[in-house]
Amino acid sequence: MVSRRGSSGGPDPVALIEIDLYGDLMIAASSAVEERLSQDRIDEVLRVVRQPGRGEAAPEG
Repeated sequence: MVSRRGSSGGPDPVALIEIDLYGDLMIAASSAVEERLSQDRIDEVLRVVRQPGRGEAAPEG
């Protein structure tokens, strides 16, 4: 378990989420055919949702 200094000794929920996402990226990279993951594939693995008005169009549908 990951804990913060000075905390009650419980797990750090943000760190646990980051570790989980890192694991998802490692799994995607190890199973990829190409040498590197594309930015789109990374966004898909990390479940990134683009916001309209930030240089990207909102997904249709």
